[in-house]
Amino acid sequence: MNNPTPPPDGAEKWEIQLRKGSLELAILAALWEGPLYGLEILRNLESGSDLVVVEGTVYPLLTRLRGLSLVASEWVESDSGHPRKYYRLTDSGRQRVLAMARIWSRFSASMSSLLAPLSQENPRHQQPGRQPLTMEKP
Repeated sequence: MNNPTPPPDGAEKWEIQLRKGSLELAILAALWEGPLYGLEILRNLESGSDLVVVEGTVYPLLTRLRGLSLVASEWVESDSGHPRKYYRLTDSGRQRVLAMARIWSRFSASMSSLLAPLSQENPRHQQPGRQPLTMEKP
């Protein structure tokens, strides 16, 4: 019998939702420097962040962003023989990503401030036999 993958625990579920919630900002930010085709967007997200995203997630989101007039797309012939669909920010997409980046900066700064005590090793607040909580990856 195949062992099914166990469901994610509470922290993993929360991380998944956090990543999903930030994906729109990440895609718009990836397009800031100029037009990219789908695979380039995926590579940009993977190399520039911890976001590992599959095509089945990105393309529906790009379609939604296009429907909101935040991105535009066009087919461009490539040297490899098949055309590629390139996506670029529209003027309203550039305005939106700037606004989202300001909100993200304020939010992440306030969260960092709130979480700062968690990353400090302070034996007075540590329970006997427990390791201090750090915000670093193991």
